[in-house]
Amino acid sequence: MQRVKLFDHFILILGVFIMVGPLLVALMTSSHEATDIHRNGLSILPGGHFIETYQTVLTKQGGFTGKITGLRMMMNSLILGLGFAAGKIILSMLAAYALVYFRFRFATVTFWMIFTTLLLPLEVRILPSYEVMNTLHLTNTYTGLIVPLLASATGTFYFRQFFKSIPDELLEAARIDGAGPFKFFIDVIVPLSKTMMAAIFIIMFVYGWNQYLWPTLMTTDESFFTLVRGIKQILLVWVGSNIPDYNQAFALAILAMLPPVMIVMIFQRWFIKGLTESDK
Repeated sequence: MQRVKLFDHFILILGVFIMVGPLLVALMTSSHEATDIHRNGLSILPGGHFIETYQTVLTKQGGFTGKITGLRMMMNSLILGLGFAAGKIILSMLAAYALVYFRFRFATVTFWMIFTTLLLPLEVRILPSYEVMNTLHLTNTYTGLIVPLLASATGTFYFRQFFKSIPDELLEAARIDGAGPFKFFIDVIVPLSKTMMAAIFIIMFVYGWNQYLWPTLMTTDESFFTLVRGIKQILLVWVGSNIPDYNQAFALAILAMLPPVMIVMIFQRWFIKGLTESDK
């Protein structure tokens, strides 16, 4: 029995090392100069430029216009992640609430029509989506970055299944008390959905934060560049004898990882509870 436990712990520790190892290498490598990285490759030992590198990527103005900073790109990514997560939760909750509690004709057919949008991810409809945003003059705007990403049924599906597990007695009690649909939604459904909202928020925030293709297509103004795109821009400066700022790229990669990790750590208990709790 003891040997089995030791083997289990060994497997877990090995898994942690495999997951954390590349991040540790990236963190250590970011503290070296770009020329050292170009000449010697990755490093597992710290260099002498840690504070300098991270201060540079956060505050130094750069890019083609010489005006974009790492802090600005982090803010753009944060707006995209938070806006997408919040919009997704609101839209999905309202859609699921209508499908479950209003019980209109063809509600099931409507749900499956919404569900089929999962077969049409953004990559499939990216050209018509861009054409619509361009026609509405929403390129290089936060609205254009966020709104097209909301059109999928992921959140609606989870909230619909959750709402169906809520006892009908709550609805009957609310009707007896004279509560209308809006009051029932705000006073009963929303408080009961906090754990599910937290779970969906984590998933959608990470998805929005890590977006690269859509922001690349929608933004030509560097003031709207996201952090994930900024990493790619650093590696595209190989012109003539110039060496890309590998250390800054690694630093941005580490910084890009921190907000999603913090979100998961903060909402971890709610996330697990929201996905596993079924007795409402």
